[in-house]
Formats: sequence, C-alpha cells, structure tokens
Amino acid sequence: MATLLLLRDADLFAPEPLGRGDVLVGGGKILAMGPNLPVPAPSLCELIELEGARVVPGLVDAHLHLTGGGGESGPASRVPRLALGALTRAGVTTGVGVLGTDGTTRTMADLVATTLGLRAEGLSAHCWTGSYELPLRTLTGSVRTDLCFVDPILGVGELALSDHRSSQPTFDELLRVASDCHVGGMMSGKAGVLHLHLGDGPRGLELVGRALDQTELPARVFHPTHVNRQPRLFEEAMGLAARGVTIDVTAFPVEEGEAALSAADAIARYLASGLPRGGLTCSSDGGGCLPTFDAHGHVASMDVGSPSALAETLRELLLRGLALADVLPVFTSNVAALLRLGAKGRLAPGQDADLVVLDEGHRVRDVMALGRFHVRSGATIVHGTFEPSAARTTT
Repeated sequence: MATLLLLRDADLFAPEPLGRGDVLVGGGKILAMGPNLPVPAPSLCELIELEGARVVPGLVDAHLHLTGGGGESGPASRVPRLALGALTRAGVTTGVGVLGTDGTTRTMADLVATTLGLRAEGLSAHCWTGSYELPLRTLTGSVRTDLCFVDPILGVGELALSDHRSSQPTFDELLRVASDCHVGGMMSGKAGVLHLHLGDGPRGLELVGRALDQTELPARVFHPTHVNRQPRLFEEAMGLAARGVTIDVTAFPVEEGEAALSAADAIARYLASGLPRGGLTCSSDGGGCLPTFDAHGHVASMDVGSPSALAETLRELLLRGLALADVLPVFTSNVAALLRLGAKGRLAPGQDADLVVLDEGHRVRDVMALGRFHVRSGATIVHGTFEPSAARTTT
C-alpha cells in the first residue's frame, strides 16, 4: 500500500471553489494542495487521475442512530445498528451518534462502545450523551464529567422538546442541562452543545427563546433539530437563527401533501433569507425510526432514516441549480464549526483527509476517510467487521 496518494486534476471545493488542482495525502492528512504538485517520492506515491471530477469535504452528520433507533412500538420495532458501509457509501466521514426515544433498552455504554468501534474501522465518530428523557442517562453520572473524561462525547442530545414522547422538561430543567453543556464544553475544550429534538407540539421553540431572553447562556449552546417538520416551526427556528442559534434541518422523506418541508426546500428558503450562512446545518437521522402517530399517540406507520439522505439532499439542491459552494457548508464546514471539530469539514493542508468525489450526476462516487479510500466508483472496498462482504472475506 502506497505511503502517499496524489489525487491529480480535481475540481476542488473547500467548500469554497478553488478551481482545478491536486491533493497530496499522507498519514491520514492533507499534506498539500495546488496545481501541478510534484510527485514527492515516486516509489512511495500512488497517482490517481480524477480528470476534473469535483472533490468536496467528507460530509459531517450530527444526528445518527449508530446503535439503532425506534422502539416506540415494542421491542420488535427497535431498528438495527448502522454498519460502517452504510455511512461511507453515503459520503459520511464524520458521524455523531444519538440514542433518541429509548434510553432504557439502549444505553450510553453501548453508544460509546459503538462509536469507538466505528473509529477502529476507520471512521471519525463521536456521540451525544443522554436521550429524549430527563433526568439524563449519562455514562459517568453527570454531563460535565461525561464531557471532561469520555473522549467521543461532544454535548447532550437529543433531548426532546414539544413532543408527547418527551419528559415535558420545565424551563428551569432545560436551563440546568444547557448550563452543564456550556460549562462542560469550556472545561473539556469540546463543543458543549445541547442538541434538541423538536416534535410538532404547539410550544415549538418557546423554551429556547426564553433562554436567550432571560439568561446569559450563549446562543451557540442550543442546536435544535427537525425544525423543518412544520412550516411554522421552521419560521420560528429562523427567528432564532437571526439571534445566533445554529438550527438543523433533517433530511427525512416528505410525502406529497404532508405539512413538513423537505430538507432541500428548507435549505433553499434559508439561503435566500439573508440570515447568517453559518447558522444552518443538515443531518440525516440515519438509523432512526421515522414514525407516524395517530390521534392517540400510537404508531400508525414507520420508516427508517438513511445516512444517504444527506447526499441525496445535496444532489437535489444542485439539480435545482443552486451553486455547490453555497449549499456545501450546510453539510460540512458549518457542522464542523459548531461541533468544534477543527480538522473536519474543509479541504486544506493540515486537515484530515476526508473527502468525497462527485460524479457528473452529483452522486457520491469515491469516499476517502482519514486518508484511506472506503468507496471507489460507488462500490464499498472497506467493510465493517460484521458486514456481509467482510464476513465472506474472512471465513
């Protein structure tokens, strides 16, 4: 295996457009970028001709049910965990795991172990502590010690608001969790973000707005997700974005006639609004259950979120004619900046060598994570330990 990789003649987006150039990769990092880079050590360097294909940063997904979501309709409705290939084929090179509704049969110990397992398989992986419920089910007994002493944990998530499945947190309870996130982040040097699940209840983001009005907590602590599930909720979220909150839209499927905004519609509307470009992120809810409830709170139907929804949303935006440089930060640099992942979300010397090559139809073609190709020409070449292809190879 070559020590160095030189990617020749790429159309580079960092996410801003850089034009045609080469990328030298070694030791899991981008070592150099620019036109006509010299081959540093021909015997140790593999050349890969890209012939003008677009190269973008690997996608950063802040909301993945790595251990599987669901459970709202009994034990049989628990979604299986995500495999490595499901993420890399989708262009996701950095993922953040959540527990979701079920903090009882799903545990923080399992989530942290799964996160570390994905790291061992070559993906950059992190997680949130807690779940929908209060009191929070942490790993060490408190948010602050989780942040300070458990490396993968970046903050709290996904604590549920305005949802019949939530613990119906009070204003003071929300403030206590947000404060622990903020101070724990300061103590650990991590993001210290409170990643908030939003249901379709009428209270919406009221508690977050009150927190900005009545406390000293910085707006960056709050990261509400699923804000495109209703038009009125998205309008409320954009109001918070104007005050410095980074809001997150979910790339879930939207049926014709459904009230929800698709992620592509929400992103296009946000970018046209004049709000701060850095205030929007998009996540997939991959591995999560996407239930529909009847009037009595019973599951009427369910689907499962896919990590590929991010790349599909990016493609839809490009097919609509939006510029790649305008939409790409929503999936890359904006997420990395919020999560304080300094080596992620951008193409530049010194950054982690996480990148995606797009084909002419805006689909994911090749995926590199930490300097190693996991996907080539749409085919997975690096499999997780228990993925079927890996099992056949090792028996």
